[in-house]
Amino acid sequence: MKGQHKHIVLPILFGLLLLACAVAAIFIGVIPIPLDTVWYSFLHHLRLPDTHIVPAYYDMVIWQLRLPRIVMSLLAGAALAVCGCVFQSIFRNPICDPYILGISSGASLGAAVAIILGWDAFLFGITVPALLTAVLTLLLIMGVARIRGRNSTQTLLLTGIAVNFFISAVITLLMVVNQKEMHQIFFWTMGGLAAVSWREIACLLPVAAAIITVLFYYAKDLNIIQMGEESAQSLGVNTSRTVTMTLLLSSLLVGVVVSFCGVIGFIGLIVPHICRLIFGSNNRRLFVYSIFFGAFFLLVADTLARTIAAPSELPVGSITALAGAPYFIFLLLRK
Repeated sequence: MKGQHKHIVLPILFGLLLLACAVAAIFIGVIPIPLDTVWYSFLHHLRLPDTHIVPAYYDMVIWQLRLPRIVMSLLAGAALAVCGCVFQSIFRNPICDPYILGISSGASLGAAVAIILGWDAFLFGITVPALLTAVLTLLLIMGVARIRGRNSTQTLLLTGIAVNFFISAVITLLMVVNQKEMHQIFFWTMGGLAAVSWREIACLLPVAAAIITVLFYYAKDLNIIQMGEESAQSLGVNTSRTVTMTLLLSSLLVGVVVSFCGVIGFIGLIVPHICRLIFGSNNRRLFVYSIFFGAFFLLVADTLARTIAAPSELPVGSITALAGAPYFIFLLLRK
């Protein structure tokens, strides 16, 4: 009973802490915004009575620049962390995640092609190609891995790294040949939240909510699969359907995130692994804690990206890589 109480109270506390950090991030930037200005701006937009007039410049910075990227960082971080949980559970390996296996790069290839063809001017013009190439990349990796062994984690990991290098080379060639779109393609390969708006959030929110809900439905089966495919099948789990559905849904979610934010790596590697060490390997709890920690991780990374080199801005993917690459090496040395 005490343990159940803990797993009710902790998410509430983490949610309040995450909300406080998100509000604090509004004040931080090239131009600091006073606390009372943020407060009166919220009152104004909520149609609550107040006697203060917020300067139009501050109002624009809060509602058109900072709040959209803060909300997007929370959504994208949570989504990537949950996808990392799925990959690590299925392959029973702490160094498996959509970025390491090349799913994110596959999605960025679709985005790059869409940018070159001018599809980015249309609604979902980048999202659909990113989704398709993310899924195709997953199918390619699993197909090659199955040739030498039935989803051997070592084979899968090496195949993913090889495909990742290949896709990166293709994207580089596309940038060289299409120098007019080079800067925009480079944005997708490094990741960034500077260009997000409420429209992208309105697109990502229902997709992420729907996919994460379905992944929660498969959490129990994923717990059993961690014991091994043969054990899972003996306990009545349809491993083929579970693996296919969860990997496909995770790749689709990664594709949507990449189409809006570019390639942001290592969140799906670091966050689930740390949460598993702290809270255990039960995916029903692990998904919940990964949502909070993933959202917090990307929120902090994006806040650093837009402040530490002000007035210039760093790609948020470089910030996550600075934390993720050493952690990846640490895991390799341990296992």
